[in-house]
Amino acid sequence: MGCSSSRTITEGRKEKIRRPRSWKHPQPISRAELTQMREEFWDTAPHYGGKKEIWDALRAAAEEEDLSLAQTIIESAGVIVQNTDLTICYDEKGSKYELPKYVLRDPSNLIITK
Repeated sequence: MGCSSSRTITEGRKEKIRRPRSWKHPQPISRAELTQMREEFWDTAPHYGGKKEIWDALRAAAEEEDLSLAQTIIESAGVIVQNTDLTICYDEKGSKYELPKYVLRDPSNLIITK
């Protein structure tokens, strides 16, 4: 029935978000390089479609260390989470938002300098 699809969307939004699984960049990468990649993604992301407000909420959630606060940001913006690691999300009008892992979690081969 038609009701089941709307219930599924609502239930999906209530799932707890989590960080993506550990990942490895093709070669070791510095914090500066990772930051540059992230800035380039966020600067160009709205050009892929969707609403700027949703992109802003996704960025705020991705950059938030506290997952419960990130969850609140996502829910407040009306973001529908398909993958609990935030790699695929939708807005209430059905626009798709895909986030690369590098904006959601540091790689396992990040070069740490002191």
